[in-house]
Amino acid sequence: MRRLRLYSLIVLLTLSFALPTTFAQRKSSKTKTSNIAATATSRGADVITAAQLKDYLSFIASDEMEGRDTPSRGLDTTAKFIAMNLSRWGFKPAGDDGYFQRIGLLRNQLVAAGSHAEINGQQFNFGEDFLPAPVGGTITGPLVYVGNGWMIKSKDIDAYKGIDVKDKIVIISSEGMPKGISQSDLRGTRGEDWADPLLHARRHGAKGVLSMPNLATLLNWERIRQRAPARGNTVVEKFQTQANAPFPSIGLSARMTTALFEGEKYDAASLLNRAAADEAVEPFELSAGKKVSFTINVKTDHIPSQNVVAIFEGSDPQLKSEYVALGAHYDHVGIGAPVNGDAIFNGADDDGSGTTALLAMAEALAHAKSRPRRSVLFVWHMGEEKGLWGSRYFTEYPTVPLDHIVAQINIDMIGRSKKEGDTNVRNRNLSGPNEIYVIGSKMMSTELGELTEAVNKSYLNLTYDYRYDDPADPNHFFFRSDHYNYARKGIPIVFFFDGVHEDYHRPGDEPQKIDYQKMEKVARTVYMMLWEVANRATRPKVDKELPAQLAPPRE
Repeated sequence: MRRLRLYSLIVLLTLSFALPTTFAQRKSSKTKTSNIAATATSRGADVITAAQLKDYLSFIASDEMEGRDTPSRGLDTTAKFIAMNLSRWGFKPAGDDGYFQRIGLLRNQLVAAGSHAEINGQQFNFGEDFLPAPVGGTITGPLVYVGNGWMIKSKDIDAYKGIDVKDKIVIISSEGMPKGISQSDLRGTRGEDWADPLLHARRHGAKGVLSMPNLATLLNWERIRQRAPARGNTVVEKFQTQANAPFPSIGLSARMTTALFEGEKYDAASLLNRAAADEAVEPFELSAGKKVSFTINVKTDHIPSQNVVAIFEGSDPQLKSEYVALGAHYDHVGIGAPVNGDAIFNGADDDGSGTTALLAMAEALAHAKSRPRRSVLFVWHMGEEKGLWGSRYFTEYPTVPLDHIVAQINIDMIGRSKKEGDTNVRNRNLSGPNEIYVIGSKMMSTELGELTEAVNKSYLNLTYDYRYDDPADPNHFFFRSDHYNYARKGIPIVFFFDGVHEDYHRPGDEPQKIDYQKMEKVARTVYMMLWEVANRATRPKVDKELPAQLAPPRE
């Protein structure tokens, strides 16, 4: 009996010491959680709410904004809406015209009148016989057939082997990649390791490219012809140099192709059949006496557009000259071919969600009880859908010193969630309600990546999915949003992204399909992250070079 009592006493004593420790651990955990919540509240994170996000996005992605194409009335209206709110909240304008960084565009529009072609005196008509790119001028000169026109070193493909095309007009078998070649085969630097027919021709001094029709072109010629008078392109004026000036490219009808190869080594039908069968034809020059001339009439208009840029000044006298940059693109793809009667591509997720999240963060900063030590730079980029225009323009013509930007956080699509039981194949890679893809956080700065994870785990603990954080990602997501232009300038970045879904670049990307609770969680997490970066004593250290696959192309 005594031994039993002694054993019981030992157990009771053990528990008496263990219980306070467990209680202390729970108390410590609760205190820590409480402290984080209090910090988030004092910083204004609670201002970011699902209801607020829905209000802003319902305006930005409404039909009245007409898809926010670059350029468009809807894009300009959205820019004014953003600027109006920034003014209300007391943000410092940081463009070259108030909150706007003005960007001049050139719109080139084909004009049927005055556009014509001639082969040995035989006249050919715009639309009926040829369909040009909107590059004005007259091209004439000797002709050379070069097959598919491509150069891909890894596949030992070079259409110009053994032939000189300088000051000549190049004829290619058809537009599109050579058979058996996919996007993944285009490795290395464009222009050095691979080149499409237009770039290859330009690099070799050709005057222009004529494309023979393939079967798809012939079947759709009438539809393409009807749209021809409206064909045009828009470019950023300051990006136009001698090296990348618009290059003449002309699609030929069957009738004109037949006339072009009349009396030559191969007739048009033979070449088209060989191209369809993937039979190689050695490059050859056409008869020296053949006189060919194309005159293309183009009207050029100057159109203004803009990035929206603002600064929330930091509190530290020394550190406020440095910036944590937040970015999203506020454009989308505009109005297109109707799908189920709807022609407006609203872009609620892409990237109305990022645009709205930045607005919500700006409002939260304005309501915070204190200011972060560093300044926060907000940039709403235009023209991302056209080729990252706005971010390229900002990083080439910055309104603040680029070397003062300590990190750039890019938010592009954070509003959609894959619902439980969703079997739609187009949603297979869409993230769930409590997860988000994170790309690039450790590619340049280990410190920034670790901070990104630490803030999340200590706060809302979203699931971070890194599957696309891979230089070999076949989707090339690292190259496809605005963070890339900051990274290529040596600024460490983090990119938040929910994944491609069934309504990506379709009219169905509308505000009612957004998961606003998820948006709130992601926006609050990014907001707390910007505070941590802004308040650190030192900027995130860049300790890595971008992987070779992600490095900017050599100029």
